[in-house]
Amino acid sequence: MRDSGHRRSPAAPIGTGVVIPPGLALATFCLSVSILCLSIATPGHAAAPSLSVYFAADFKDQAYQSKVFKKVAGSWSMPAETPEPGSKAVVVVTIRRDGETSGTRLHHRSGSDAWDVAAIQALSKAAPFDPLPKSYGSDSVEVHFHFAYAE
Repeated sequence: MRDSGHRRSPAAPIGTGVVIPPGLALATFCLSVSILCLSIATPGHAAAPSLSVYFAADFKDQAYQSKVFKKVAGSWSMPAETPEPGSKAVVVVTIRRDGETSGTRLHHRSGSDAWDVAAIQALSKAAPFDPLPKSYGSDSVEVHFHFAYAE
């Protein structure tokens, strides 16, 4: 699988369910070891927002990935101003061993300042996360969050 120049290995599905803000209908929901995604349909819009989360390929804890995904998805507030369909904001963050985040940065702009700010705010609201699993050998993990607006 290829996205934004980063290779990720496919994996088996994990987890179920996520909190969707009132007024939005769940269109698709999928979770996997390296990719977590949520697409929601909004009434009267041809395009819909979606969130995809990419963990480092060596990070295998599916339950932890699901928790991070759900926490960020639950913190996301779609702004009134949306980017052009097919656009996305990519926010990269490092989750440290203690669950705190560092190095949060907007890696790719969507073309909508409001969309980009909302993506960064979702990460700020969601942090801190649970401490990294003891089984994970590194002191931190880099995670990419793709806040897309797609048809």
